[in-house]
Amino acid sequence: MAGKFEVYQDRGGKYRFRLKASNGQVVASGEAYETKAAARKGCESVQNAAAGAAIVEADS
Repeated sequence: MAGKFEVYQDRGGKYRFRLKASNGQVVASGEAYETKAAARKGCESVQNAAAGAAIVEADS
């Protein structure tokens, strides 16, 4: 099974997303959004950006 995005409502009533690996571990999470639709759009943005993203080492 591939990883999956989960959209959920936090305790403050905002919507967030998290990306879970196939083993269930959370590997990324998104910021707070006002609507569920905006959180879903955030998931789509990550999917689109990650497809061609390079892996680089950050300076310490």
